[in-house]
Amino acid sequence: MKILEVNKLYYPHIGGIESLVKQYSEGLSKIPGNDVKVLVCRDGKGKGSVEELNGVNVTRANSMGTYFSCPLSFDFIRKFRKMAKESDVVEIHTPFPLGDAALMLSGYKGKVVVAWHSDVVKQKKLLFFYKPFMNYLLKRADRIIVATEGHINGSAYLPKHRDKCVVIPYGLSVDEYDNAPVKPILTDSLNDPDSVKVFFSGRLVYYKGVDVLLKAMKDVKGAELFISGSGDKEDELKAYVRDNGMGSRVHFMGFLSDEDLKSAFSDCDIFVLPSVQRSEAFGIVQIEAMVYGKPVINTDLPSGVPYVSLNGKTGITVKPDDADELKVAIQSLVDDPSARKTYGINARERVMAEFNEDDVIVRLHNLLSNI
Repeated sequence: MKILEVNKLYYPHIGGIESLVKQYSEGLSKIPGNDVKVLVCRDGKGKGSVEELNGVNVTRANSMGTYFSCPLSFDFIRKFRKMAKESDVVEIHTPFPLGDAALMLSGYKGKVVVAWHSDVVKQKKLLFFYKPFMNYLLKRADRIIVATEGHINGSAYLPKHRDKCVVIPYGLSVDEYDNAPVKPILTDSLNDPDSVKVFFSGRLVYYKGVDVLLKAMKDVKGAELFISGSGDKEDELKAYVRDNGMGSRVHFMGFLSDEDLKSAFSDCDIFVLPSVQRSEAFGIVQIEAMVYGKPVINTDLPSGVPYVSLNGKTGITVKPDDADELKVAIQSLVDDPSARKTYGINARERVMAEFNEDDVIVRLHNLLSNI
């Protein structure tokens, strides 16, 4: 099977969808008989390239730069036309307006699979121009892959295409996490060695809700919060911590290497994903904590987030943007080691059953093979 994976960017660019496209491409390429190619844009303005990465042929088209979070590239449209015609199936990762336009202009008549990661939530101006292309893509698609049922139910566009939708969750390599060298990266930084370690990892941007998490933590007793990541809200968040005398209980760790990040997930006692907008479509960080047997506190967003860690099973789900409810949830787990253990055991079991990368790749391959 000749498979073309299409996305904005590819590794070594860091991003959730980019990591997933890399996982899909490398996993599918290891199945005998598959020929997997990737078409993306160059990261930033300039000339493209063609290279082999971990057994995957990656073509990066020339780019004139990025506008409204989308690359602009006529070279991409030309390359799409050629590479699609040589493929048995094309998988387009969305939202990616340029990919939708390239398909519309290509004349390609073969199989099309859409990997729908999120509605366009923030870029309202972009959506005005993008919507005709998006509607064409959804009608044209043979199948639409979503990571959870919540992606369908919470979308403004997918419910009327429900008959095409197939749930294939995101996954991770359990062996990679189990065999990673880890160290007590959080424990070593505690100001009070008896504190329960609460951990957040993600970009410090508007929809992540870290400001809500800090408000909740202000009145939590017996815990210290560790925040991994950076973003445009960082200075504001640090000022809140300083102004509220929380400096001894909140640790800003900045950007962590992959090895240190695994150590942090392994070393924490509770993981919190306090996102407040459905821009948070899944939250892969949840399964990174769950694979290490950690309870998760997440929010009841109209997206895939509450379908990953289940309320009352692998952790606690609270209303978005509700610092008081979040405080109660954190304090309840801080005070109850037994509940943390039970939720953690269930979390690990859920990862093994639903989010194991090997199983996800098999499900994806079977879908692409049987359209």
